[in-house]
Amino acid sequence: MNAMLEPGMLVQHPDKPEWGVGQVQSNIGGRITVNFRDEGKVVIDGSRIVLLPVYE
Repeated sequence: MNAMLEPGMLVQHPDKPEWGVGQVQSNIGGRITVNFRDEGKVVIDGSRIVLLPVYE
């Protein structure tokens, strides 16, 4: 699922709902950089965490 994520897409971290909705900045080699509304920029290991797409 993470392989389909592209810059600009909105996502949520399944274990950190308090971070709010984040926007994918990049997805390179399974490392996904997301700018979350309430947490800031975070790099996610896509092999360990499956981000949830948000459709608004």
